Amino acid sequence: MNSCTDELKLVALDKDDIEVVSAHVQDALVKVGDIFWQPREHRFMMALNRFDWISAVDAKTDKSNTADYRRCRTALRFERVNACKCRNLDQTNKDALLNLLAVEFAENDAPAGVVSLIFSGGGVIRLDVECLEAELADLGEVSVAALCPDHFAGGPATA
Repeated sequence: MNSCTDELKLVALDKDDIEVVSAHVQDALVKVGDIFWQPREHRFMMALNRFDWISAVDAKTDKSNTADYRRCRTALRFERVNACKCRNLDQTNKDALLNLLAVEFAENDAPAGVVSLIFSGGGVIRLDVECLEAELADLGEVSVAALCPDHFAGGPATA
């Protein structure tokens, strides 16, 4: 594993912010065992291997073809979470790999609302939040990704 040279750290406090976070975590791979709901602390966290879309764009424009696709080990944390619900996710298989497609926020009683973590295959984690308070932070580890995610290929998630 290499170290991240340009470690990403973002804070999301509104819908526009969470859309930026969502763009960075699109196609992240998440192991079920790396998802943590801490009800007493009103916190939800998960470790993920996010696909580095910025380096992928650079790789496509690199004429020498020496650039590799990569995944960065990253933490996504939500504070002020009142409830966490899962749909269409097998929580018993801790080694199962999920493909995160998007993170969305919908206000329902400002500033409160619902955060939806949407996975391929129809899985969803729904967080009822007092207000939106999220942080995305790279943890420093980088690995080479064999492929660039392709939403039109119809295959399974791969590292």
